[in-house]
Amino acid sequence: MTDLLDRAMKTARALSPEMQDEVARLVLAYAGRDEAVIELTADEVAGLVEAQAERMRGDFATAAEVEAVLSKYRL
Repeated sequence: MTDLLDRAMKTARALSPEMQDEVARLVLAYAGRDEAVIELTADEVAGLVEAQAERMRGDFATAAEVEAVLSKYRL
C-alpha cells in the first residue's frame, strides 16, 4: 500500500460509518471490484435517455435561455 493510500484509509477511519461505507464504495468501484456507486431510479434512467435523445437531435438551450436561468439564480 502506498503512503498516500494508507493516509487516506487512516483518515477514512475517523469518519462516520455511513461515510466510511461511501468511501469504500468509491474505492471498490474505482478498482472495478464492486457494483455501481450510484443506483439510478427508473425515472432517473428515463431522464438520462431523454437527455441523450435531445443531445443527438442537437436540441440545446439557446444562449438567451442559459442567460435567463443564470440571471435568475445570480450565477
